[in-house]
This record gives sequence, C-alpha cells and structure tokens, in this order.
Amino acid sequence: MSHKLNVISVAALLCCCMGATASYAQQSGEAQSTTPHRLRGIFTVRVAPDSTPAMAEDMAGSAGAGKAPPLFTYHVASNRDNNNYTGVIVGRDPFAGGGSVSVPTQIVPLIIVTHTVGTTVNSKGIITTKPGRVVFDSTSPKTACLGSRNNVPLTLVQQSPIFRSANFNFGGTEVGVTQYIDAFQRGSFWNVIDKANYHVRLAPRTLAPIVIDIPANQGLALATTSLGPPAFCAPLGILNIDVFDGIVTTKVLPALKAQGVNPTTFPIFLLSNVVLADKPTDLGTCCVLGYHGTTGSPMQTYSPSNFDSTGLFGGAEGGDTLALSHEVAEWVNDPYGNNPTPPWGHTGQVVGCQDNLEVADPLTPTNAPRVFGANGFTYHLQEMAFFSWFFKTPSIGIHGWFSNNGTFLTDAGPPCK
Repeated sequence: MSHKLNVISVAALLCCCMGATASYAQQSGEAQSTTPHRLRGIFTVRVAPDSTPAMAEDMAGSAGAGKAPPLFTYHVASNRDNNNYTGVIVGRDPFAGGGSVSVPTQIVPLIIVTHTVGTTVNSKGIITTKPGRVVFDSTSPKTACLGSRNNVPLTLVQQSPIFRSANFNFGGTEVGVTQYIDAFQRGSFWNVIDKANYHVRLAPRTLAPIVIDIPANQGLALATTSLGPPAFCAPLGILNIDVFDGIVTTKVLPALKAQGVNPTTFPIFLLSNVVLADKPTDLGTCCVLGYHGTTGSPMQTYSPSNFDSTGLFGGAEGGDTLALSHEVAEWVNDPYGNNPTPPWGHTGQVVGCQDNLEVADPLTPTNAPRVFGANGFTYHLQEMAFFSWFFKTPSIGIHGWFSNNGTFLTDAGPPCK
C-alpha cells in the first residue's frame, strides 16, 4: 500500500498500560478450517473503570453535540424477572419507527512486530521461546493460508458484508440488501420498525496502517510446528492484552484524532492472525479474538478484531470476518459495554451467568448462513440473539424468533443462577 506507516513502540508505555481498563472475559467463537480445533478462542469487552449506565444515558442525550454516535435510549419492562431496564443502542428508536443512521467508521489496519518465537508447547500449555522477529501485516497477502487470490485480510474485510451490501433473507423473508449488522438490527426489531426507513449502517473509511512494535517479553509468534503435527499454515501472534489495549487507548487513539477519529465515530483495529492473552507464554490465558471497549471522556468506543486464517480455532464455525461480525453487533447493541439485562447464561460461550446486552455471546460459536461475496470469497458470520431474547416474550423479532437464524425460538427463560 502507498499509505505512510505510523510506527509505535510500546517499550516506554508498559508501566502506564497495565491494568488501566477493566476486562470481562467471555468464551469464544472459532474458525473454519480443515485442521482440527487446536486452540480456545475468547471474546471480551473492556469497559473504562468510570463507565456507568447513567453515563451512557448522558451520552445518548448529547449525541447531537459531537460527544457520541447516534444513540437511542430504550426502556423495557422484562417479564423474565418483572423488572424495568434502561440502556442505549446505536441507531434511531425502533419503537418509534426508527429511521436511518450511517455511523462514520474507520478501518485501521495494524502491522504487529514481535521479537520472540514460541517453539514448543508443553502439556500444561506453557510455551518455550527463543528470540526471533516476526511481522504480522494485515495489509499483505496470506498465500500460505488463503491461496493465490482473495488473500489480503484488509481487502477482504473492506469487501465483506460487514461494510458492503448483500441480500439477507431470514427464514424466507427478505430483510434487505444491506450490511449484515443492519440486517440483524432490522430482524431484531422487525415488528415495530418502519421497514422502509429503519437502518443502522456503517460508513467505512480506511486509514493508513499503523506499525506496533512489541517488546520481546510482551508478545510472541507461535511457530507453525509448535503444537506438533500437522503444522499450521502461518504463525500466530499472541500479545499481552493489557499492554496492547494500553497502546491503543493512550497512543493510537489520541494520534488518530487528527484523522477524524472521535467519540461520534467507530474505529476498528484490524489484526491478522494475532490474538491477545493475559500472559502470552501461557495458552491457558489465550486467546482473545476480538473485543469492544471504551476510553476517555467523553467516551470513545473502539474495537480490535482478528481476521483469522491460521485454522487454529477449527470447527465448522469459520474464521475471516466471524470475529468482526461478533464485535460490531455487540458494539451496536451495547456500545459502552454496560447495558443491563436480567441475568442469563449457560448457553453459547457463557458457562455461568451474565447480565448485559452482549448479543453475540449467547450463540457463540453458531454460524449464520455464509455469504458469498461478489469477489468470490465465502464469508463467515455469527448468528446473534435478538433484543427480545434478553427481556421478554412475545418476541418483536422477525417470525417471532429470538435470533436471526431461528436457533432461539424462546427467550432466555428464568433469571440465570
């Protein structure tokens, strides 16, 4: 690419980054591959310590003043626990018919440089390392994993149904020719929206790649032979999540203000075959495939997401834009990570109980139907739970469903314990 590269070194930032943001881990979705499922994926949401639901409501009230993306405040009485709930969602109020919004969205390709190689992994998941420089470039071809065409993660993301329109049909009903998350939102509120006018779309713009150089003790490249045979197609980067997030929030986001990144926009940081962990040398703390987070005042939302082509997360659920679909849908429905719901759980990636409006978690790693792009690439997307699933029966979603591919036909049931 002809863009000027921005280079950020993290060595001077380690003291200020650690523990700066609260993190709530949630178990993962995983990627399509012909190789076995070999690693566990994790999705997480990172909420600024001073973020509260009341602050989010204040943001909704000031959305027109350049302090937030377009938001509406919902008020719902739940018949799951007979309590009232209030939160904010990106878009116009569907209960009032809604309308269309287009959220400025920056795609920020990252180039990650590590200086340690993981050579072997023992039975406890501890990685043996040696020195070695590896570059993970989301703007370069991944021929070993993706073949001779449709092999550049950035290009594939730009052309994906996250940002380009495709025809979406839920259970025999045409939802629209639109972006995937917009189609999901339309399906979730199908019986109350003005179907001719309700949309929540992203307006993407790609910024120059940013190079982040990771100190040797804060990240590594897992060698393709490190897990034993069969070798996987490309190294996997594993970074310390606190260090990485600290760089994003204290260095990258402030630097991008000059390019239009602000609390009214949604920056997405594109990783390629790079995941995050509490401790990079311990697979027991790995692997975060994506998250959405908040920082600053007024609150800036953002989301790093991995485009996986290694096949290490296996199964039939897909790689490529699966993690991105998860995170964008959750950002739209829970932009500040603290929309309250009655407790739910023991489903999808959640082994315990949660009480927030994270719409992808209950169905991770369930696929939505794949989308065949105009570029010839087959995209993987996640199915998500509708708004009604969290709160009450009957559903206001399409067909009276509680998820966009009909996996959920009832709500979340009695409050989780």
